Amino acid sequence: MLIIPAIDLKDGRCVRLTQGRKQEVKVYDSDPVEIAEGFVDAGARMIHVVDLDGAFADANSQNRKVARKIIRAAKIPVQFGGGLRAVSDVQQMIEFGAAQVVIGTLAAESPETLEKFVQLFGFRICVGIDARHGQVMTHGWERVGKLTALDLALRVADAGVDRIVYTDIARDGMLGGVNIEQTCMIGRESGLCVTASGGVSSLADITELKAARHYGVDSVIVGKALYEGRFTLQEALRAA
Repeated sequence: MLIIPAIDLKDGRCVRLTQGRKQEVKVYDSDPVEIAEGFVDAGARMIHVVDLDGAFADANSQNRKVARKIIRAAKIPVQFGGGLRAVSDVQQMIEFGAAQVVIGTLAAESPETLEKFVQLFGFRICVGIDARHGQVMTHGWERVGKLTALDLALRVADAGVDRIVYTDIARDGMLGGVNIEQTCMIGRESGLCVTASGGVSSLADITELKAARHYGVDSVIVGKALYEGRFTLQEALRAA
């Protein structure tokens, strides 16, 4: 089980949202690069970075520049998502050194473009499936999509994607535990590798997810629990 600490960027600062609501933001640190270096020192093997301004379609190029600094400083694989809706966006982040890019809204709304991305960038394309009550949400979790999470997972599998990040929005930032049942169902039915996200609150969540590897759930993104001191990254790595 791979533990992936998260850095969410808004206006160039490290923040966390509650259930993805941009008006409910808590700033944790003004230097995301130092946070990333701390994660590396603690033993992280990958970092998940999100451009929240990009996800909400807000005009702010600052976050991508910060992400580039994180990639250069971390020297471990960095997975980047948020507002990537054109080939040029993906190309830019790969040139910046991102190991993987996470496509969300575009994957739900334009399967043809997703297939093009997979043809161009292969395994570097990962799809973020963000759902509330099983229904896909898009555009920074502000719009209800037309697909269920499982429908989208099956579609992206057909497009040649091999990994998704599955987030239960109702759990995200709530420290109430991961929706393990839904996460496992998505992995089991789609055959995809699944990175779980949203709601990790304790080491018990990690232990439970670890037992779900046979459903394809092989990694988990941890954010607020680390920032709020529920456990340390070293403790999470030991539990995994």
